[in-house]
Amino acid sequence: MYDWVRRLFYRASLGDHSYLYLFEPGPPDEFIALDCETTGLNPRVDDIIAIAAVKIRGNRILTSERFEAIIRPDRKPTSASIKVHQLREQDVESGAMMFRILPDLLRFIGGRPIIGYYIDFDIRMLDKYVLRQIQTKLPNPRLEVSEMYYACKYKGAPLNTLYDLRFSSILADLGIPSLGQHDALNDTLMTAMIYLQLRDMLDRGVRISRPRARPDHAPMG
Repeated sequence: MYDWVRRLFYRASLGDHSYLYLFEPGPPDEFIALDCETTGLNPRVDDIIAIAAVKIRGNRILTSERFEAIIRPDRKPTSASIKVHQLREQDVESGAMMFRILPDLLRFIGGRPIIGYYIDFDIRMLDKYVLRQIQTKLPNPRLEVSEMYYACKYKGAPLNTLYDLRFSSILADLGIPSLGQHDALNDTLMTAMIYLQLRDMLDRGVRISRPRARPDHAPMG
């Protein structure tokens, strides 16, 4: 669906008109970097257990203007998810219910574009709660840092090129220190740094060097 058609549909579906500000443009040159930690990878049954967002204004990451919360989920964290984000059942029991923090989160985001690493997953997780509360989904434009990285490193690469879009690989290529992944705030801050650096590289037409493909690599589809 074209973005403008989607926005029109979402606006028409809005059940609470006090959230019309989501459809208004955010302040010029402001963006939101966002990350969620979840109980699993299925938006239909899994829940958000931590969320963080930080504002970007121009070329600055506004760490003093951030949103972060631990969320009490409907579904308990599994042993597999605990290994990833280190948030145990007792850690999230005292968290806020999502419906209570959602109005503040949406006000923080406003109409700004949302930046993330595989941001479609985070938005799908958020939309599960947003849809219940305001009868529509988030209309904000999205910016995907893995796509920006691909454009800087792999655009126009031969068919037998092996692509590596892992978060850790992006950090290493850009010389950004790892703050420790799978912590919502850390991931948000690193994503914001990735975005600013890649945006500058794309604006200047700077490419990231890549190893030459070996002839025995299988073609990539």
